[in-house]
Amino acid sequence: MNPEVLSLSNALRSFGNLGDRFIEDSVERIPLDALLEGSTLYGRGSELRGRSVLLATHAQLTTAAALFELDGIARRIVLCPPELPIEHLPYVMETADIDGIVSDRAISCLGKPRPLYFSPCSRNIVPRETPIKAEVPTEWILLTSGTTGLPKLVVHTLASLCAAIPSHKSMGGQRTTWSTFYDIRRYGGLQIFLRAMLTGGSLVLSGQDESISDFLIRAGWSGVTHISGTPSHWRRALMSPAAGKLGPQCIRLSGEMVDQAILNRLSLTYPKARIVHAFASTEAGVAFEVHDGLAGFPCEVLQQSAGAEIKVQEDTLRIRSRGAADRYLGDDAPPIKDAAGFVDTRDMVERRDDRFFFAGRRDGVINVGGLKVYPEEVEAVISRHPEVHMCIVRARKSAITGAVVVADVVLRPSSSSPGHDAKGAQDDILQLCRETLPSHKVPAAINIVPMLMISGAGKVMRQNA
Repeated sequence: MNPEVLSLSNALRSFGNLGDRFIEDSVERIPLDALLEGSTLYGRGSELRGRSVLLATHAQLTTAAALFELDGIARRIVLCPPELPIEHLPYVMETADIDGIVSDRAISCLGKPRPLYFSPCSRNIVPRETPIKAEVPTEWILLTSGTTGLPKLVVHTLASLCAAIPSHKSMGGQRTTWSTFYDIRRYGGLQIFLRAMLTGGSLVLSGQDESISDFLIRAGWSGVTHISGTPSHWRRALMSPAAGKLGPQCIRLSGEMVDQAILNRLSLTYPKARIVHAFASTEAGVAFEVHDGLAGFPCEVLQQSAGAEIKVQEDTLRIRSRGAADRYLGDDAPPIKDAAGFVDTRDMVERRDDRFFFAGRRDGVINVGGLKVYPEEVEAVISRHPEVHMCIVRARKSAITGAVVVADVVLRPSSSSPGHDAKGAQDDILQLCRETLPSHKVPAAINIVPMLMISGAGKVMRQNA
């Protein structure tokens, strides 16, 4: 992105004629030129100039419209994800020094009293009498999970968020229609929103109460060419009979460890699509992409990743880039970067020949009698079984070893039909683990379950992870 472009709306205006570009959700489609010339804040956006604003809307489309209006005007924008527990709102407001709320719903003003400006917003775009002139660089605040249960408030700028996004010119002027399973109030979804807006594309968003099948059908009907999500998002999508309604040119995965099983399934389901998996985090930004269809990443990434410096130290991935967040908000918040500017991602990697593979999160390890087990390593083995749709590995207390490994497994639809031998599948999965893993990593039990819970960030919900 041109560093002289101060705001999102200015960046979009630099395209000149926006043609038939749009943003849509399950309710309506809005042309981008209407967003630039209109107001979702009833024409009162200038009243938020210089304020620290909590942006808390029901629909993603309303969030997107408000971002065009607030960026370059507000001093700070806190993107409030829909699943934020109401009891965490006072902490967020206090930490971010909120003095303005933009919302399409009633929000209780909790926490330390302060002068508070409430601006209603609506998905109905109304004419704006005078254009809003961007004057200040706005801080974009994203919420991510914290070890105490309270969210961490991560400080980005538009420049850091756009650091890994290619220019429209570098893409050859290709017209794309993006979509994502992520919510744009999370880092992964926000990346796709910005990528679509700044590379000449349109964007198809999921609806708040839309089923995954309805979303896939609508995305296919809307001509989606590029679509992203976590591996868990994609496993759920592939369970839907509507998966075949989608015909993407590019599929992008991020947010969780990508194993070979999900790459193979996507390649089989969408043989014409280019499949990319990217390593990114809210704090570190986008570090690199892998295009070869294989899990892990080649060692040459450490020397050749564009826009980021990457190293492995104490078996964890460390990243220094222009796309990294600046800091956490809060008086007692730890630093995001070390003295040299590297972000410790806490993702453990191990080298095998000329490739690195992700082992798991440093803080997610299971201790079995003093031996370490990374759940993701066991999950990658279980996922190789042809009858396994998705799984999660967790710890269970043991009086002898302190903990043992157990796995909850969702079988593919054909494997979980009446009359299928679930016990046979359990035995097969255990045998695969015994043949592949050291004994302390082999699950003590395989539980066949109907579904697994997915977090608001699109990841399988883990204990102690």
